[in-house]
Amino acid sequence: MIKTIALDLGGVVVKLNFQKAIQRFEELGLPEVERYLNPFQQQGFFGDLEGGRLNAEEFRQEFGRLTGREMTREECLYACMGFIECVPQTSLDAIDRLRGEGYRLALLSNTNPYVMSWGMSPAFDGKGRALSDYFDACYLSYACRMMKPDPDIFRFVLDNELIRPGELLFVDDGPRNVEVASELGIQAILATDADSWPAEVDRFLQNQER
Repeated sequence: MIKTIALDLGGVVVKLNFQKAIQRFEELGLPEVERYLNPFQQQGFFGDLEGGRLNAEEFRQEFGRLTGREMTREECLYACMGFIECVPQTSLDAIDRLRGEGYRLALLSNTNPYVMSWGMSPAFDGKGRALSDYFDACYLSYACRMMKPDPDIFRFVLDNELIRPGELLFVDDGPRNVEVASELGIQAILATDADSWPAEVDRFLQNQER
């Protein structure tokens, strides 16, 4: 029986715009930005930021070193927020509904403190609610110092939620993340996109009840 539903942020709760992020970093002078960026797990100093090995200030300094000029925090935020296309209301409504049905909702995301400075603010949904208002728990890669698809981050979630693998439903748009979760015995859904995951979760839960 599912007790906790863990959702990825990018590609599930929110829609991503990978090309816009690349354009913004290039606009700010970062050379060969595409070698750092990956839709599912960042590389280089981007990966160090998401993995908690660099903090926001250290990232800003490294960003400046690579571009050859002083980089402001506002410019770092501008570039990182290029990833965010929009927050579909259908996602937020589904989260509220599932919580109302008695499930715990957790966010499990490879992300960084720049994006989360927006996500954990009232600006997140444009109506005064932050991500933390939608979720019972937030497992963020840079705070956990672990990134998907590392099995340890899934074990960390299970330990903190006090549940067995079969009691967790994990929804992610990354095939490797879903594969690793499944290998641990976690119920996992590969999300088609940010618009369709609520229906995919509903179908799964309905089949579980039969």
